[in-house]
Amino acid sequence: MEKTIKGYRTLNAWKKSYELTREAYRLTGKFPRSESYGLTSQLQRAAVSVPANIAEGYERQHRKEYLQLLYIAKGSLGEVETYLLLAKDLGYLTERDFESACELREEASRIIKGLTDRWKENRALTLAA
Repeated sequence: MEKTIKGYRTLNAWKKSYELTREAYRLTGKFPRSESYGLTSQLQRAAVSVPANIAEGYERQHRKEYLQLLYIAKGSLGEVETYLLLAKDLGYLTERDFESACELREEASRIIKGLTDRWKENRALTLAA
C-alpha cells in the first residue's frame, strides 16, 4: 500500500527547521550592526535554506531531487552550527542561547536524517500534489 505525505508543512523536518530559522533571526537581532553583512547574514541564510530546501524538494515531486535537496538541507545545518559556534566565541551569544539553538539544530538534523533514510528505503512513499 502506498503512503502519501500531504504537504511539506506537515513534515516534522520542515516544522523543526522553520522553528530553528525563526530562532536564528531572533538571535541575530542581538548581533552588532557591524555584522549585518557578515555573520548575521550568513547565519540567517544558512538557517532559512534548511526549510526552503525541504519545501523545494517536496514541491518538485521527484524522489531523486527530493533526496538531493534533503541532503543540501542537512549540509546547511552544518553551516548553522559553525556560525552559532563562532557567534558564541565572539561573545554575540550567551551560552544559554547557544545551547538552545544547538538543541534545535540537532533535533532538526535527526529528523531530516530519519526522513532521508525513510525515502531511500521505502519506494512506496509518494508526494502529494
